[in-house]
Formats: sequence, C-alpha cells, structure tokens
Amino acid sequence: MAARAAVILAAGQGTRMKSLLPKVLHPLAGRAMVDHAINAAEAAGCERVVVVVGTHAPEVVAHVTKRLGEQSIAVQDPPLGTGHAVLAAKAQLADFDGEVVVTFADCPLLRGESIQPLFGRGAALTVLGFEAADPGAYGRLILGEDGSLERITEAKGAPDEVLAIKTCNSGVLVCDRGLLFSLLGEVGNDNPKGEYYLTDVVQLARGRDLRCEAVFTDEAAVQGVNSQAELAAAERVWQQGRRRELMDQGVRMPAPETVWLAWDTVVEAGAAIEPNVVFGAGVTVRSGAVIGAFSHLEGCEVRSGAKVGPYARLRPGADIGEGARVGNFVEVKNVAMGPGAKANHLAYLGDGQVGAGANIGAGTIFCNYDGFNKARTEVGEGAFVGSNSSLVAPVKIGEGAMVGSGSVVTEDVAAGDLYLERAAPTVKAGWAARFREAMKARRGK
Repeated sequence: MAARAAVILAAGQGTRMKSLLPKVLHPLAGRAMVDHAINAAEAAGCERVVVVVGTHAPEVVAHVTKRLGEQSIAVQDPPLGTGHAVLAAKAQLADFDGEVVVTFADCPLLRGESIQPLFGRGAALTVLGFEAADPGAYGRLILGEDGSLERITEAKGAPDEVLAIKTCNSGVLVCDRGLLFSLLGEVGNDNPKGEYYLTDVVQLARGRDLRCEAVFTDEAAVQGVNSQAELAAAERVWQQGRRRELMDQGVRMPAPETVWLAWDTVVEAGAAIEPNVVFGAGVTVRSGAVIGAFSHLEGCEVRSGAKVGPYARLRPGADIGEGARVGNFVEVKNVAMGPGAKANHLAYLGDGQVGAGANIGAGTIFCNYDGFNKARTEVGEGAFVGSNSSLVAPVKIGEGAMVGSGSVVTEDVAAGDLYLERAAPTVKAGWAARFREAMKARRGK
C-alpha cells in the first residue's frame, strides 16, 4: 500500500461566521472542526498531515502546532484560491512519496471511512462526489460512458442539461504527490476572481490522457460549514448519528433527541441515559449505570450500577464507583467515590475521596479551597457525614466514623469516632412575639 498524506485547507477567512473565533476552531460535538478533519485523515491511514492556514488566524496556527507540531503548518499568503492553498503545502511534502488527499477543515462530518475508498484505485486522480438533493451552486461531476470522470463544471453559467445533473463535487480529492503538484503548477487564474482553483487539476489531468475517477459518499458526510446556522445544522446531523450508534450498541435512551454527546463520549451497552443529559468531553459511562435527567457530565467516569442524577453535575476527575449514588443537585469534582457510596442530595464534593459504603448527608460541603490552594478531603469506608456539615480540607474522616449534623470539621476524625460540633442553644422566651408586636407598631406609624 502506498504511503498516504493529507493536506487540510484551513486558511479561509470565515467572515460569515461573524465571530471573533476563527471558523475552523468553532466546536462541533465539543471539538474544533479542524480537529475533526485531522481525525478523519488519520483514520484514513494518513501518516503525514499538513494544515494550510492563513496569516489572519494565529490561533489556528497555535492550535494545530500543539497537536501536530510546527512541521504540519503551511501558510497561504495571500489567499488566492484552493489550488494556491494546496501549493502552499508543497515544501512540507517535498520528501513524501505516496498519495495525497486534500480535505477541508470546515467539513467536520467527513470521516475516514468516506476518504478511505479514494486511495489505491489506480487512477491518476480520484474525486469524492455525492448525490445532492438540491444541487444548487455545487460544481457538477461529468462522468463518461466508462464511468470515468471527464470534468468538473461549475454551476454558474452552466447549461440546463448540466444543471440537471445531481452528481456533485465535494472538493475532496486524492492524487499522487508528484503529479498533484505538477498539475497545480499549470493551473491558471484567468477567472473573474483571479484565483487558482483546485478543480482545474481534473481538466489538466485529462489533457495528459490520464484517467480520473469519482467515488461517492452521502451528502451529509461532506456538509460544509460557513455560518453559525450551518454549524448548528452539522451539529444536529452529528448528534443524531452518534445517538443512533449508541442505541444500536445497546444503550437505552428513551428521549435521544434531548441527549447531547461529545466527540469522545463512551457509553457502554446496558447503560441508560435519561432525557436532557449533556456530556462534555472525556466521559465514560459503564454498563448498567444510569444517568438521570438534566445531569451534566465532563471529564469523569461512572462505573457499573452507579446512579447519577437527576440534576447532578460531574466535573473533571469525578470517578463514581460501582453502585454508588450521586443525587439531585450534587456536584462532584476530582473525587473518587467508592462502591456503594452515597451523596443523595444537595452537596459539593471537591478534591478528595469517599470510601465504599460511606454516606454524605444533604448540604455537606468539602471546603477544598482557601483562596490560594486546593486541599483534599478523605472520607473512610462506611463513614457517615450528617447533613449540613462542612469538612475543611485537608481533613480525614476515618473508617466507620460519624460526623454529627451541622458540624464544621477542622481536624481528623479517627475510625469509629463521633465528631460533633455545635454551639450551646440559646432560648429567649417571648422574644419573637415581642419583636413582631414592635414591628407592627412601627409600621403603623
């Protein structure tokens, strides 16, 4: 198999997004569109990836460099069309011998499985096409009787018989590196915009009597994003597809249209996701777990048999053990809860651990931050923390220990001990009645 590389075009201005954030950094399923494009290229077997960026978006340069390194950046300056953009990657691929796929950073739904069939076909150049429900302004793929690709014709100014064709060009193509840059060197800019178009390489290849082909994929796979509305439409397509995949694998979702998934969400077969749950990045839900309605999870793991929510929030570092319970209006951050541990109501658990079978009462707070540093709270196995308790970290509650309701715990509690901290009660007989009478009299004045 010939070596594979990818050139991803990410130099567009993205003015229609009307955003300070560069277009290709806008997230879909919680990840930047350019990352989806990189993922697709890598999934298709590309060992080298070059991202073509513009000088107007240093944020894109920084983002791609962090992931792939400086050697994967090519700069198009000034922007003179798609053909010119691919040429900008010539130096980065000077030592590469193999096939190159050209893709677009603003097509976040394109996956490796759609790119894969373009490689290794024996044709000089292979284009990815699709059947459009409404071809509109898409370039049309004109196929010969033998199935080869004869040319790409732009919709503007095309005759009616061409406009009636529904086989359209996605812009994605595969070509041998040497041939690709040779063809691009012949592309001219004799057009109203004075730009160098990538699509011209098909006609140039045909002019050399080289065979060109087209491979087809679903229209949704090559859906481009140029506006906030189109980004939302692509998000809907992605979410619908991922939800269906999870349900086909055995995940129960009674109202899937209300569940919002991230690009890396893992939910095992046998788990249940109730309505209106939102997943941020980095979540794993194991088989048999239940995520209750209106919960929000990110950067966490929920183990088998655990129940989270409704109305719970799991933040990065939360690890909910087998059969554990995190109830309504409980927030957990960077805390490992052991098997069978419970925090059923109105609590904040931040930075620490809760042992197996321990019970955290309603209104309990792990006081983990002193304004400068974070500290840990450790609750031992089988311990019981009463309602409205504040555990001031760093502090340890021993195995089987108990904390009385309303306590402020500032020192370690040994295993089996009871910690109780309450002020002596004060009763002022008749005070409330006298206060009300005084207030009524004052109001009457």
